[in-house]
Amino acid sequence: MTALTLFHTADVHVATFDRLAPTADLTHVVRPDWLERAQGGMDTDLRQEITQAIKAAPGASLCTCTTIGAVAEDAGATRIDWPMMQKAAEIGGPVMLAYCLETTLAPSTALLERAFLDQGISPEIRSLPLTGLWHHFADGESDRFHRQIAEWITTSLTLVSD
Repeated sequence: MTALTLFHTADVHVATFDRLAPTADLTHVVRPDWLERAQGGMDTDLRQEITQAIKAAPGASLCTCTTIGAVAEDAGATRIDWPMMQKAAEIGGPVMLAYCLETTLAPSTALLERAFLDQGISPEIRSLPLTGLWHHFADGESDRFHRQIAEWITTSLTLVSD
């Protein structure tokens, strides 16, 4: 089995991916400090640190953090959000891009635009800020975090369709 190193910025992801792939040969690198530092801007030192860690990882690498995703991808990692963006582009637009952390808006938008351009389609992206929910994730309240995202999106879609 191929080794896979997952780069996370929150410890909660370890159990999630272990449940998703219980027989896989996974190595987890958890660096909450990378997200914290990236929120202040992606400086040269942070870029180098992420790049070196990914290049030193055994096997393939997967980045589960959107905020550092572009740097991780440049270093050779696969971004976990890329297949989702590709699928959204395949389906077409408009696409609602919901985000819970301000630093994910620009990288998510850029990745979604790239997926649309790969399809030869001009993207129509509508952003839905859910930044008031991030504290639930940060506090380890995953179920509440997921429920409230679903509620906010459902409410927003209902308001748009009315």
